[in-house]
Amino acid sequence: MAVLTAIRQWRPSRLGLKLFVIILSVNVAISASMFLAVSYSIDRGFLDYLNQAQERRAALLADGLVTRWETQQSWEWLEQSPERWPFIVRFELGQEHRDRPSPLGEARDFSLRAQDGRFVVPPHSGRENSGNWHWLPLESGDTQIGSLGFRPPREMMERMESRFLERQQRNLVLIVISLCVASLLLAGGLSWWLGRRTRALAGATLRLTEGDYHTRLPERGRDELSRLARDFNVLAATLEASRDARARWVSDTAHELRTPLAVLRGEIEAMQDGIRPLNQENLGSLAQEVGQLERLVADLRLLSQSDAGALDIQLAPMDLSDCLSSRLADADRWLVESGLTLTEQIEPGIKIRGDAQRLRQLWNNLLDNSCAYTQPPGELRVTLTTQQGMAVVTWEDSTPGVPEGELARLTERLYRVEGSRSRASGGSGLGLSIASALVNAHGATLAPSTSTLGGLRWTLRFPLMKTI
Repeated sequence: MAVLTAIRQWRPSRLGLKLFVIILSVNVAISASMFLAVSYSIDRGFLDYLNQAQERRAALLADGLVTRWETQQSWEWLEQSPERWPFIVRFELGQEHRDRPSPLGEARDFSLRAQDGRFVVPPHSGRENSGNWHWLPLESGDTQIGSLGFRPPREMMERMESRFLERQQRNLVLIVISLCVASLLLAGGLSWWLGRRTRALAGATLRLTEGDYHTRLPERGRDELSRLARDFNVLAATLEASRDARARWVSDTAHELRTPLAVLRGEIEAMQDGIRPLNQENLGSLAQEVGQLERLVADLRLLSQSDAGALDIQLAPMDLSDCLSSRLADADRWLVESGLTLTEQIEPGIKIRGDAQRLRQLWNNLLDNSCAYTQPPGELRVTLTTQQGMAVVTWEDSTPGVPEGELARLTERLYRVEGSRSRASGGSGLGLSIASALVNAHGATLAPSTSTLGGLRWTLRFPLMKTI
C-alpha cells in the first residue's frame, strides 16, 4: 500500500503537463527567435562586412601579383604552372602557415585575366563570362597588365550556408533536447511543489465540506498559496465558531423556552389537581409566564429577520436629539426604582436618517441592560455629540464592570457574563443582540468598552444626514 501511495503521489498531474508544455513552448519560441535573429543579422550586416573583407583580400592579392609580374614581365610562368596558383593566393593573403585556407580566401574564389582578355587562371565555375564576378584592374605604373577577378561573398555564402545551416540545425536539435529536459525537470519540480500544496488544500476542503471544521493548513512562506492557506484557516475557524454558536443558540433557546413552559405546566397541573385555586392571582401568574414567552418569541423573530436582511425598518429624516431626550425623560420613574441617577449631555438638532420606533426599542434595551445589571445606588451617563460627520452616542453606567475578555461577546445571543440562567439577573439574554441588530440596520456601529464610572460603556456612531 505504501508503494502504491508513493506512485500515486508521483504520477504526472494535469498541472505538471500544462507547466511542461508552457515552459517548453516558451523556450522553443525563444530559441527559434534567436536563430532567426542571428540568420537575419548574417544575411544583412555580416554580408556587408564580408564584402569589405573580400575586397581587402583582393587588393592584397592584386599587389602581390603586380610585384610578381614586374619581376617576370609576363604571365607565362603562371600559365605554364597553374598548380602554383593556390600557393600564391595563400602566401599573398598571409595564410601560408595554416593547414587549411580560410573559407573566404580559397584560390577558387579568385581568377586572373591577362591584358588581352585571355584567362591566365580561369574562374572555378568554368563560366568565363560570368557577370557575377567582380574584377579589379592590375596596373604596373601607367600600364594595365591584367585584371583580378574575385567571387562576391554572396555566392560564397551559398556554399557556406549549407554548412552553417547544418551546424545550426544540429545545434538547434541539441538545444531543443536540452530545453525539453530542462522544461521537464522544471515543470516536474514546480508541479510536485504546487501539486503537494494543492492536494493538501483539496483534501482539507473536502474534509471541511464533510463537516470537519477542525481542519487546518500549515502556513509556510509569504506567497499567494500561504495567504490562501491563511484564508482557508480563517474560513475553517469561522465555520467552526458558527457551528458552535448555532448549537449553543439552539440549546440556549430551548432552555429559555423550557423554563416558562415548565412553570406554566406546573401551575396548570396544580390547578387541575386542586392544589392551587383557580383565581385571578394564579391566572395573573400564568399570564405573566405567557407574556415572557411572547417577548422571547418576538425577540427571536426580530433576530431571525435581521439575519435574513428582512427586518422591518423605515428610515426617514429625524431628530436624534429629540428621540433620545424624550425616551430618557419617560424613563425617570424606571431609573428611580432601579436606584440610578441620570446625567445627560445631549447636543440639540442632530439629524440622521432613522426609524423612531426602532430607535426607541434600542434605547429601551440599553436602559433595561443598565437597570438590570448596575448596582444601586448607581449612575447612568448619556451624551450625544457630533464627530467627523458622525453622531456619537455614549452610554455608560457605574459598577459592576465587565472583564476585558468578555466585552466582545456581549452582543452574542443568550449570552450572560456571569453564565447564570436566572431571570433575577436579567432578561432572556437577547437584549444586546437586538440592540446590535437595530444599530446595524441604521448603518451605524455599536462598540463596548470599560466605563470611567466603573461599569460598561457603549459607543454608538450614526452617520449624519447629508444636507443639500
